[in-house]
Amino acid sequence: MQYGYFDEQNREYVITDPATPQAWANYLGSPEYGAIISNNAGGYSFVKSGASGRITRYRFNSVTTDQPGRYIYLRDMESGDYWSASWMPVGKPAERYKCVCRHGTAYTVISSEYSGIAAETLYYVPLRRSHEVWRAEITNKGDKPRSLAVTGYVEFTNEPYYEQDQVNLQYTLFISRTYFMGDRIMQRYNDNFKDPAKERFFGLAGADVAAYCGSRESFVGPYRGYHNPIGAERGLRGDLNYNSNSCGALQSEFTLAPGETVTLTYLLGQKPDKDAANLLAEYRLPGRADEEWAELKAYWHAKLDNLQVRTPDEKFNNMVNVWNAYQCFITFIWSRAASFQYCGLRNGYGYRDTVQDIQGIIHLAPDMARAQIEFMLSAQVSCGAGLPLVKYTHKAGYEDTPDDASYVKDTGHPSYRADDALWLFPTVKKYIDETGELAFLDYEIPFADKPEKAPVYEHLKRAVAFSMNNLGGHGMPAGLHADWNDCLRLGKMGESTFVLFQLYYAARVLKDYARRRGDGAYADYLDTLAADIGDKANTLCRDGDRWIRGFREDGGVIGKRGDAEASMWLNPQSWGVISGVSSAEYGKVTMDTAYRELNTPHGLMLMYPAYEKYAFPGALAVCFNKGAKENAGIFSQSQGWAILAEALLGRGDRAYEYWRETSPAYMNEKAEQRVIEPYAHGQFTEGKDSPFAGRSHVHWLTGTASTVMVASVEGILGLRPTPEGIVIDPSAPGCWKEWSMVKKLRGKTLRITVLNPHGAQSGVGSVTLNGKLLPGNLIADADMASENDIVVEMR
Repeated sequence: MQYGYFDEQNREYVITDPATPQAWANYLGSPEYGAIISNNAGGYSFVKSGASGRITRYRFNSVTTDQPGRYIYLRDMESGDYWSASWMPVGKPAERYKCVCRHGTAYTVISSEYSGIAAETLYYVPLRRSHEVWRAEITNKGDKPRSLAVTGYVEFTNEPYYEQDQVNLQYTLFISRTYFMGDRIMQRYNDNFKDPAKERFFGLAGADVAAYCGSRESFVGPYRGYHNPIGAERGLRGDLNYNSNSCGALQSEFTLAPGETVTLTYLLGQKPDKDAANLLAEYRLPGRADEEWAELKAYWHAKLDNLQVRTPDEKFNNMVNVWNAYQCFITFIWSRAASFQYCGLRNGYGYRDTVQDIQGIIHLAPDMARAQIEFMLSAQVSCGAGLPLVKYTHKAGYEDTPDDASYVKDTGHPSYRADDALWLFPTVKKYIDETGELAFLDYEIPFADKPEKAPVYEHLKRAVAFSMNNLGGHGMPAGLHADWNDCLRLGKMGESTFVLFQLYYAARVLKDYARRRGDGAYADYLDTLAADIGDKANTLCRDGDRWIRGFREDGGVIGKRGDAEASMWLNPQSWGVISGVSSAEYGKVTMDTAYRELNTPHGLMLMYPAYEKYAFPGALAVCFNKGAKENAGIFSQSQGWAILAEALLGRGDRAYEYWRETSPAYMNEKAEQRVIEPYAHGQFTEGKDSPFAGRSHVHWLTGTASTVMVASVEGILGLRPTPEGIVIDPSAPGCWKEWSMVKKLRGKTLRITVLNPHGAQSGVGSVTLNGKLLPGNLIADADMASENDIVVEMR
């Protein structure tokens, strides 16, 4: 069943049926102020941290799904009938209530019509500001005057720490108080301190406030809910909160002539009351919201314009041009901090997550990427490892580490992970390749635990050294607390094939930089290291038609042919190709095994068969049902690596097949099966052992956004910058006979046309730059003009 469609021209996803299988969300805001909003106006807001800066409430995993939120209630003062400007929470019958939601880039518009009254509400957080705006336009579509009472409503938290607010009720119910300040409700927690930093507000500009309420209990009423609150039914009575739950509710009353529109602008934020008053005064100026909305769209669309593609597949275009790209920015900004599944308890950035997330935006916003790379390098410990969790309050040079009991207590992370710092290599490489800034290697950054600065080049050398100082019995990188798979604990001295391949990739990247810098001795060391890794891989980890997953501490093999459970794992096969350890011939063998044993109509399972009876103690995935998450689920992040591996092997049809299987857009017509949004990747999809195979979970904040974007751009489209220019080497489906791309690179515009008359899956026959035939498929930066027309013809 289809609930909406992609509007690529406006860069929106349009939901035409509000009864979606699950709340379909969008993100508003910035690291300073974040907000999540659903297609029915559910969601919550926070300042800086979803864990410790929560402003408004949301009830996760609740029977009354997707509540509360940002609600606007309308009541006909003559008939007494009332409804909401979004379909929920009141939920009027669909045959009489029409609703459309347009999720865009950092804004959402919900339009509805009921009983001859149209409402259109724009929700957004202005650029570089730390408050949110709800601009509601109410129009009388009928032929007679209508008298309406319109009430904006939000439920505040009593305490910004999410767990405290929800659980420690013997405390939090008695610290919050609300005040009416004329055009706003002001809430203050720990009221006796009169601390302006503990003040929130919900205000109204554009109309007078006829009535108000600051008490949730008074607004909702006993034995009622948000679908039938007494405050919407009879109007507000001026109740305020003292020793209970706070809310903000502001009621306006007016009569609309036929065709007349009134505009109400609600503001929400955490600010001292005097600042709130000044802010509301700004929004009394006509056109303010339109100006901010236009600025917001221009900002995001300019970033998306750095790469636009036109292929024969509209779903591919929509994802690469808009939704996959925008999701990459959202994961880049919010990491795994706050969604409708991540409740906001992770109070920091996961190292591996964040470093990988950067990769998805490098081709669109290299300046933003660089700032985050520098930040994550400053969270690398002087021993070479990454801090498993980087606090939002991170202070480079002065952090405690997993070697300190204080860090373990604060973060819950007892030791280093084997893979964290190795993710720096593909990320730094992609940044240098995109920008050509080899000088970045000389930029000095402190370590997390040492204030003395060291060049980026030294940071990378220490990441290699950390792996080499933590080897297992076979001389492979030790598993430590975990490698990429947190549900596979190899043991401190167990060994990971995946990390072995990462280390090989790191050695290749760093060797190139060492040669460029004249560091010959270190380059020779890396050459020897890479050769040794290749020997170990082929001697210890090659098992016929597959790479094994690794070794337990006792020497037992994980991922061996013939095992009753977990005999085949995806990531070693794809990373064997990506790293370069696999030869082209053997890479095809292992990836063919993955296709045969792991592929499903919805993507490749992470491993198979699922753990059930024979799991070893470190196989924590056995706690999940078969076909879920790491226990033979289709873990979506790994799909991007599989797509990229097939593209690097030159098998464009297979890469494209995997892309379609894992693409949310290809489930748009089967949204009831997918359940979560058809415009954003999720963390995993249930595998073939599940009775609900194809159902997806844990929306938006996932590394899938980045891996699939990289696979799409570098793999299928073949756009591969180098410090010297750009190589164009597509690995696309043979059915694509022609496509075009516009890419911005180092201040230059590249208009690229790819011709594929013979239906090749890979292989470039010729490249023409501004009418001149080039000797290969590298387009040198020095040969480019400011505007460039490029024609690539495949063999």
